[in-house]
Amino acid sequence: MNAPLELMAFAGVLALGQFSPGPDMLLLTRTALKEGARSGVLMASGIATGLTFHAALAITGMAVVFERSAWLREGMHWLAAVYLAWLAYQMLREWFVHVYSGARYEEVKPSSKKGAFVQGLLCNLFNPKVVVFLAAVVTPFLAGERPGWWPWALWAIVVIEGLTLWALWALVLQAGPVKEAYRRAGPWIMLAFGVAMIGLAVKIVVGVL
Repeated sequence: MNAPLELMAFAGVLALGQFSPGPDMLLLTRTALKEGARSGVLMASGIATGLTFHAALAITGMAVVFERSAWLREGMHWLAAVYLAWLAYQMLREWFVHVYSGARYEEVKPSSKKGAFVQGLLCNLFNPKVVVFLAAVVTPFLAGERPGWWPWALWAIVVIEGLTLWALWALVLQAGPVKEAYRRAGPWIMLAFGVAMIGLAVKIVVGVL
């Protein structure tokens, strides 16, 4: 297989993993629906910034060290579980307030640039499964003799594709029918996202214990 086809195959595998249900997708979807395109794109930028770190670890082989260091792995899992539980609390509290106040569920004022970006960054950085997934995907594409630029190309694909696809997803969610459906069922969508975040946090804790 020639280099362009290999890189395309690598990008395709990454896209499948990127849109599998996980903390990044849930948080970005919730933010883009509730706060609009600007906050969604900023959060996508934060997630992509986290990917710069995870991709570097995976490509340099540090993911193996991460997996073999029990204290580091468990510490990151606990951090991830606490952060997801905190996000779940925020979503469930918002659902409770809207349901029991009887207020109309509208799009809210976007978060600050720093807020949306940092939330996306922390959500990605505190997810230890990202570096493990990237290591599994990258390893076959690093086998054999490769030119010096090859690892950099893989790293760039991870980061650029992550930013591009997440930003496009945030923009797609701004479509009229999607936004109208969210206005009608917003609190219940928020409840579903909160419960999903709790489920992810519990899954991480169970994996540590």
